[in-house]
Amino acid sequence: MKKNNFITILLICTVLIYGCKNSGNNTSSNSNQLKGSISLSGAFALYPMAQNWADEFMKLHPDVKIDISAGGAGKGMTDVLSGLVDLAMFSKEISTSEKQKGAWGISVTKDAVFPVINSHNPYLDELKRTGLKKQQFYDIFISGKINSWEKLLKIKQKIKIDVFTRSDACGAAEMWAKYLDKKQEDIKGIGVFGDPGIADAVKKEKYAIGFNNLIYVYDINTIKKSDGLEIIPIDLNENGKIDKEENFYGTIKEVTDAVRNNLYPSPPSRELYFVSKGKPNNKIVIEFLKWILTDGQKFISNAGYVELPQEVIQKELKKLQ
Repeated sequence: MKKNNFITILLICTVLIYGCKNSGNNTSSNSNQLKGSISLSGAFALYPMAQNWADEFMKLHPDVKIDISAGGAGKGMTDVLSGLVDLAMFSKEISTSEKQKGAWGISVTKDAVFPVINSHNPYLDELKRTGLKKQQFYDIFISGKINSWEKLLKIKQKIKIDVFTRSDACGAAEMWAKYLDKKQEDIKGIGVFGDPGIADAVKKEKYAIGFNNLIYVYDINTIKKSDGLEIIPIDLNENGKIDKEENFYGTIKEVTDAVRNNLYPSPPSRELYFVSKGKPNNKIVIEFLKWILTDGQKFISNAGYVELPQEVIQKELKKLQ
């Protein structure tokens, strides 16, 4: 009887100890558990990466909901400054006037804008061999002096170049224009809304030219260029041909390596930002941004973007302190 009593007491103590231990863990877990929502809008350039980050962050924090909508960098900035969203996805440098209105931002990743052409264009092979010089792009997109394939490639057949640009205020157009030493409003062409819109427009017109953010040029699943689109190589040293060191457009890895190693010009390569109105004081937003600059960086390369250098990451993290 005494033996049975001893065993019973031992079992009760074990249960109590285990229960207390688990109870302590649950209390700690619940006290640290994030709960709430974050809203974002803005740049098409950052939208796929932001969605990727949001999905991974919500797996870690099931009680957090993140809503994201794309509409262009301009819309994102308008939304965040008016208090409609917590964060704007922004694909160009924050201007002085935007900062004066309260815009506060951190860099989160890098990408680049590329001139694109229809993959069925009969002059594609020649363009891959020779590329185009900066002045030629200028005369296509800005001055309009080159408005036909006859003028561009010195051929006999006169065929119009269908030039597409963005109709929405966006970082892609601003960066492409900046590469050509101009502003978005200086770009000539048919205005199309959004990155997907301009990609689709070029795919439908055999003699079209446009520009797209990297993520809309390549199929992430196959790491090759999207069906219907090709990049026009930039003749960086302007010697009339694409040399081996300039030919880095085969796969998305080759291109991101070129952006990472500064082989592709800046602009049109650039850092991408999350912007809030004033320094964020919402715990969920702060933790989300910290996670993006630390553990979240490991998801960048597989998503078709470029990781930030460590010195930039440390500088951005200090902004959140």
